[in-house]
Amino acid sequence: MVRSGKAKRVFKPAGRAAAVEYAIRDVLLPAKELERKGMKILYLNIGDPLKYDFDTPEHIKEALYEAVKAGKSWYGPSEGLPELREAIAEKEKRYNGVDIAPEDVMVTAGVSEAMNFLMAASLEPGDEVLVPGPTYPPYISYAKFYGAKPVPYRTVEEEGWRPDLDDLRAKITDRTKLIVLINPNNPCGAVYDEKTVRSVLDIAGEHGLPVASDEIYDRIVYEGSFRSTASLAEDVPVIGLNGFSKVYLMTGWRLGYLYFRDPEGALSELREAIAKLARVRLCPSTPIQAAAVAALRGPQDHVAKMVGELRRRRDLAYKRISEIEGLSTAKPMGAFFLFPRVEGVGKIWHTDKEFVLDLLKEKGVLVVHGSGFCPIYGQGHFRVVFLPPPAVLEEAMDKIEEFMRSRHPA
Repeated sequence: MVRSGKAKRVFKPAGRAAAVEYAIRDVLLPAKELERKGMKILYLNIGDPLKYDFDTPEHIKEALYEAVKAGKSWYGPSEGLPELREAIAEKEKRYNGVDIAPEDVMVTAGVSEAMNFLMAASLEPGDEVLVPGPTYPPYISYAKFYGAKPVPYRTVEEEGWRPDLDDLRAKITDRTKLIVLINPNNPCGAVYDEKTVRSVLDIAGEHGLPVASDEIYDRIVYEGSFRSTASLAEDVPVIGLNGFSKVYLMTGWRLGYLYFRDPEGALSELREAIAKLARVRLCPSTPIQAAAVAALRGPQDHVAKMVGELRRRRDLAYKRISEIEGLSTAKPMGAFFLFPRVEGVGKIWHTDKEFVLDLLKEKGVLVVHGSGFCPIYGQGHFRVVFLPPPAVLEEAMDKIEEFMRSRHPA
């Protein structure tokens, strides 16, 4: 009990935590408020296939059940179960052409934890990390959290969001510690060709920098040819980041991994630092790791079916957006996002976030403002997922078209 007359103290959080932002989930707050008031909301903000009509394959569910029944609920090794690390190394060789040993793999609680480990172990205050502009927001948030500066390098919208190699090279300084690639890309859906990936590796090699390559959408590709960064690297060290959420439809299971392809041992101290962080957090979920082994070594039929269905939805959403006056978009080659440009930002709407909130309030369609993915190269855009069933996508596109027509009357 507080004594009479004693001043009440307001506890202030650390500035590094108070400043954290995550646009994809931050926009949920006004949407949920409108939903509480009775408004129907069409959620097109989060890349979660299981929120729609996709489901985890049965053999993966069964493997989790069997693991729990068998008592595999103890603390596992901090680096991950040996059989899962082995299965991941097999998968990377089979599908991505990457030669790594199980010992090169670290299992994490989702790719988010892999990002956190990487940034925590790599960056000192004042360091810089080059991220694609636009990028997946946690790369910005984690870099800032550890006192570093995320520096976006331009990707070229008119060329399908291909990295601007000259801009990337120009932004390297003596404070740069890391180059990040996201391929296939979130939020733009770009798939970088082999020449582009090799060029990024060449630039990294010229400056003695490692490349972190986020490849969680590696098998969700509609056109073009995905090439893993580590499969093309020679002497450039690569940290690969990947996981089970997207391809294996295990979003809420929270399991990912990172691996090191480091032929000259340049990352040996970084590896040990990340291993220490893994030990502090104990281990990823043991039964879910057992299920992940079944995911990698079991039937893969669902992947082609999922990609085929997503391609149909991609084509529908791309066609509809392209036909709406005031919007334009590049055609995504992978992942499950469109990143349209809004011509009216700066004229009709002051910011892309204002556009997103107006669309939400008037039509009940929730998308994410592009500046949340990069304040420079994402502004004036929004990200929309094309995961919902076609009927829901058509309804959402009808509402977006009505909204834009009300601002651009014929």
